[in-house]
Amino acid sequence: MQNSDKEQEALDYHSGKSYGSKPGKTGTEITKPCENVRDLSLAYTPGVAVPCLEIEKNPMKAYDYTSKGNTVAVVSNGTAVLGLGNIGALAGKPVMEGKAVLFKKFSGVDAVDVLVDSENIDEIVNIVKKISKTYGGINLEDIKAPECFEVERKLKKEIDIPVFHDDQHGTAIVSAAGFLNALEIAGKKIEDVKIIFVGAGAAGIACAKLFCELGAKREKIIMIDSQGIVCEGRECNIYKKEFAVKGMGGTLADAIKDADVFIGVSKKDVLTSEMLLSMASTPIVFAMANPDPEIRYNIAKQTREDVIIATGRSDYPNQINNVLAFPYVFRGALDVRASEINEEMKMAAARALAKVAKMPVTKQVKKIYPDEKFEFGKDYIIPKPFDKRVAVEVSYAVAKAGIDSGVAGKKIDLERYRKELENIFLNK
Repeated sequence: MQNSDKEQEALDYHSGKSYGSKPGKTGTEITKPCENVRDLSLAYTPGVAVPCLEIEKNPMKAYDYTSKGNTVAVVSNGTAVLGLGNIGALAGKPVMEGKAVLFKKFSGVDAVDVLVDSENIDEIVNIVKKISKTYGGINLEDIKAPECFEVERKLKKEIDIPVFHDDQHGTAIVSAAGFLNALEIAGKKIEDVKIIFVGAGAAGIACAKLFCELGAKREKIIMIDSQGIVCEGRECNIYKKEFAVKGMGGTLADAIKDADVFIGVSKKDVLTSEMLLSMASTPIVFAMANPDPEIRYNIAKQTREDVIIATGRSDYPNQINNVLAFPYVFRGALDVRASEINEEMKMAAARALAKVAKMPVTKQVKKIYPDEKFEFGKDYIIPKPFDKRVAVEVSYAVAKAGIDSGVAGKKIDLERYRKELENIFLNK
């Protein structure tokens, strides 16, 4: 079968044919000179022995003399790749290289894709544990639920660097930021709203947990999976059971009546116009299935003028895009040598991201998006990925939360740190 023009363009991009470059999207960068005999003797033998011995005496010196403190492993077994499903570790490599590109482009973090060809939880954990000394953090990616929960949980116990499953927590942080702003616009309190989650996998459960940390009431949350309402007495994994409700179950149509909020991380077209009409006033709808949302943006807007809607797509307002979170969560965590990324750091990231959307939009952002109008309101509840202030605000908030919550291995002058972030990101 012949590839379409768009497909061929993607293949040419990745092969390097379009740019006269090597295949793939990442490579290595030499950060010190190696031009003469002196440089060579410092980079390798005999000079390299000196930092080796320093690290042997004090392992924390690895942060001073190697790239460990600015390097993240993007670990995947390819069992839940984007909208492609279980395509295997090797087939998922272009995605993991893409993740490394985003880390470097948006936050200056060096990332390396690590493909683990296994679906065995303990085997994955053991492999990552054995190689973890190389890195300052571990970004788990595209590992299917419920295995992803166990892999993350076990790794957090086994290693002393941050472990962050972006499909869970990146989605949760960005959606939480948009959710906080949508509530403000709708004039609703977080503790009062009835929330429907459709999709009870990694992202759905992580979103629900973070929303609760921010003040949502668990008894006002209804979670729905492919079998209907998650309820007590029904067979399901322990992660879903945390959100099981009392009763005999039912469908989305039953649950959504008078609901204030719909959070979708499932599949296209599950939310109908009739269901949307049955929701409470000024409904908040986050239809984040990609590439086709749970309800089409135009249909939602035509159905209800008062709806506040976000999707995962860049061609509609209010895109819930993980690139607004993970590069800066790791930037802040790495900069204070955090041993983990805890709930305090995630909440701080969400609140910081929400704050940026309320700031006057810069000329730089308007230039990148010349056809869009930006003003805090229904069509602008979340910043754009190229708003450089996100890097400053989220990185700073995460670093500060890491220090305040006691997981930072390095204390820094926060005022100076903010200025450094501003010099790095705002003056580019």
